[in-house]
Amino acid sequence: MASLVVSLLAVPAAHAQDEAPTDPGPPPVEAGVAPGAGVPDPRPGEAFADREVATLQQTANQVQRELGELSDKIATARERLRTAREKLSEAREERRAAEAALAELRDEIDELSRSAYMAQGRPDQLNVLLSASGPKEMLEGSSFVSVLREGQDRKLARALDRLRDAEAAESEAARLEDEAAARESELVRRSDDATNRADAVSSELRDPIASANDAVAAQQERQRERNRKTKKNWQRYLNRLDKAGITPPRASALRDPGSLPPGLRPLRGDDGDPLRGVAQASTPTSGGDRLLVLPKQTIDAVSDAIDALGKPYVPREHGTGPTSYSCDGLVNAVYSDAGLDLPGRAARQYATGRRVPVEDIQPGDLVFIGPAKYGVQHVGIALDDETMLAADGRLASVAVTDLPGEPTLLAITRPSLGDRKPRRVPRRDDGELTWRCGGVELPLRTSSETSGGPSHPGATGAWGGYPNGLIPPSAMCGIGIGSHVLRCDAAQSFAAMSRAHAADTGRGLCVTDSYRSFPAQVDLYRRKPSLAAVPGTSNHGWGVAIDMCGGVESFGTSAHQWMRANAPAFGWIHPNWARQGGGREEPWHWEYVGG
Repeated sequence: MASLVVSLLAVPAAHAQDEAPTDPGPPPVEAGVAPGAGVPDPRPGEAFADREVATLQQTANQVQRELGELSDKIATARERLRTAREKLSEAREERRAAEAALAELRDEIDELSRSAYMAQGRPDQLNVLLSASGPKEMLEGSSFVSVLREGQDRKLARALDRLRDAEAAESEAARLEDEAAARESELVRRSDDATNRADAVSSELRDPIASANDAVAAQQERQRERNRKTKKNWQRYLNRLDKAGITPPRASALRDPGSLPPGLRPLRGDDGDPLRGVAQASTPTSGGDRLLVLPKQTIDAVSDAIDALGKPYVPREHGTGPTSYSCDGLVNAVYSDAGLDLPGRAARQYATGRRVPVEDIQPGDLVFIGPAKYGVQHVGIALDDETMLAADGRLASVAVTDLPGEPTLLAITRPSLGDRKPRRVPRRDDGELTWRCGGVELPLRTSSETSGGPSHPGATGAWGGYPNGLIPPSAMCGIGIGSHVLRCDAAQSFAAMSRAHAADTGRGLCVTDSYRSFPAQVDLYRRKPSLAAVPGTSNHGWGVAIDMCGGVESFGTSAHQWMRANAPAFGWIHPNWARQGGGREEPWHWEYVGG
């Protein structure tokens, strides 16, 4: 193989982390996730692009867990304080009501007594006996007076009991309120502790973040150099074909080694048998060396893939180019554009592709990666027998990487040979994390998990080989407003949404905050620990959240109503917790969940 195509292997793959763009003034106090929803990133160290970044993630996890627990305790203490004050207020109102009822009853008794007195004397049995005209009237009057007095006494007793109960309840509520006041002081202390802890976190992470930035910057430069060498080597191969006067044939012309176009000879495999889908040539201009001849569609596909080197990776189904790619999205895009239609997902590409032995791998072959316990989680395009090109989730870009070894390598297929009847596809084992395109993707939350409202997809979820807030700007895309950047699929969708808004209103959308770096999250938490998200949990740190202006930041405005009516069509939502009456009420905060 080395004599046919000069090795494209350069140096280990890499990336870089620069400071995130900033805007004048503080961002709105906002968590990016529903209160209490943030959790540490559970991805294993091998999911990250750099060892120092993985170590930093472990530190961030510890910080997030500690601050998250403290935030929960503060929220609980505040709720108890609020409940105690409500109960005290209710007890005071009941005591006042009991006093008013007793006073009203006394007024009634006094009035009744005045009307029943004769000669300023309260009626009693003696008055009745003296004034009765006969035995019958005397008996009836005596009974009436007794009933009247008994009724008055019962009413008075009940009113007094109510008052005593109310006074006791008020006393108990006052005691609880005293305790709540003491807890409030403790709450203030805890809040101060949280602020101090955030300052300490910022200080503790400053050096690790700087070291990680330096390491990632160096790694990305190495990756760029590797990409440059790959492009140069591929162009050298194309120049050799051109100099030799070889016009690459269509794929169908190379499928039968026994009937190749004139001037081409079969290329022998590791077992000595002729290979299908490729050929070789020997011309005077090649100096007698064998020259690999690939199908035109394969050359076009690999050329397009090489042109995509360095472009950002995006997760899930959104990476079909041309600005950013997922691994299977890249394979589908370049081969479909070249005239060899392939399925959109890696598993289906694996199922329908025609296999070739690993020993006979050629440029343009598809490399499917496991291991089997993860399913078909990654696919790349072979460059030679040592390297491949792929949109890599761990490196967060289209990059040149090494071919995997056993048992990670699942199969090699050759697109130029066409499709076959689908074969069985390895499935991810129960309990395994979801690996995709070389990185771990965490499940998306739904809004109902964090807000209790109607369910819709949530934007939270790790992607790429970097922690929340430490994603290199090179892995994201601008949105056309200042220096704001987002994950590339979110950026593309936002740009389309802004164009639609401009068509309807005459002006584009307004944004005050987009991607938020980890240091920026720490600073916001330091200043507003009771309101801001625990650092490393904000959706701003995943590049899928924006804070908006231009009227969107206020409920009821025409701009906000436009977003509510139109944003979902572009994959943007206003989370339930941030809506009016949703418990947090942040009209400016919107998240990308895909369309």
